[in-house]
Amino acid sequence: MRAVVIEGAGGPEVLSVQDVADPVPETGEVVIDVVAAGLNRADVQQRKGLYPPPPGASTIPGLEVSGRISDANGSSFREGDAVVALLAGGGYAQKVAVPAGQVVPAPDGVELVEAAGLPETAATVWSNLVLQAGLSEGEDVLIHGASGGIGVMAIQVSLALGAVPHVTAGSGAKLDVARSLGVETLINYREQDFVERLSQATGGRGADVILDVVGAEYLARNIEALAPGGRLVVIGLQGGARAELDLSALMGKRASVAGTTLRSRPVAEKTAIMAAVHGSVWPSVASGVVRPFVDRVFPLDEVAGAHTYFDAGEHTGKILLEL
Repeated sequence: MRAVVIEGAGGPEVLSVQDVADPVPETGEVVIDVVAAGLNRADVQQRKGLYPPPPGASTIPGLEVSGRISDANGSSFREGDAVVALLAGGGYAQKVAVPAGQVVPAPDGVELVEAAGLPETAATVWSNLVLQAGLSEGEDVLIHGASGGIGVMAIQVSLALGAVPHVTAGSGAKLDVARSLGVETLINYREQDFVERLSQATGGRGADVILDVVGAEYLARNIEALAPGGRLVVIGLQGGARAELDLSALMGKRASVAGTTLRSRPVAEKTAIMAAVHGSVWPSVASGVVRPFVDRVFPLDEVAGAHTYFDAGEHTGKILLEL
């Protein structure tokens, strides 16, 4: 099969499409003929040599795909079923073997190519906003990085839950994406103090939940922005991995801080998360309340160009690779 190979650590130039051996499914795995794969920051970090795949995972990048089952391998799926899957790696390829529990039927009402941008973002958002932070109706949630794939999904899921999203982004164009989805509190972090602006929008309370992709750089300010009993969930480290935490401030607000990853979780946990996504998010996708937000689709042979576009930081929503 054709697949993307990472030849050393570096820029998009280290990516090439080569002929590699087809995957051989292990017990409990199915094989998917890939239609499209989502491009995620984790793929970029792996390309740079900063985020190696978990032990035993494919070295081929790609954490989410859409496609059709080509080998059901004794599972409940049938050959030809249209599906999406959450992966630990291997998505930038014509075929991928994946534990059957991490595969769910593609949602109704979405083209199969566009569906490739849903599993990793939906699983990340649902597991963190709902399963980890317990976001509920009427609560205020601050979403950093609002125009990326995770941000756009987080906005839509928050609104579907009846929560009130407030967002940050680095340009007016990126904030326009959030505005188009129905967000009213739009904070340009280059020009505005997000703690002050959030306080104004919430009558001085702050956010019940904060979903953060920045990490160390925002830690102190995020604690300041939390409401009493607030929950901060850190899912990215774009602003560094180490910072000082003022425990007295955390304790004074009876708040909590959690840090999570998705890729390295055990199969059983990913299976539970995908079952929750299938049961709770897919109905909203089918009804149009939650939808994929695709910026550009590149053919697999232009994977280096897709990564160059991602690195430029101007995209909004998902970048996909079509096979």
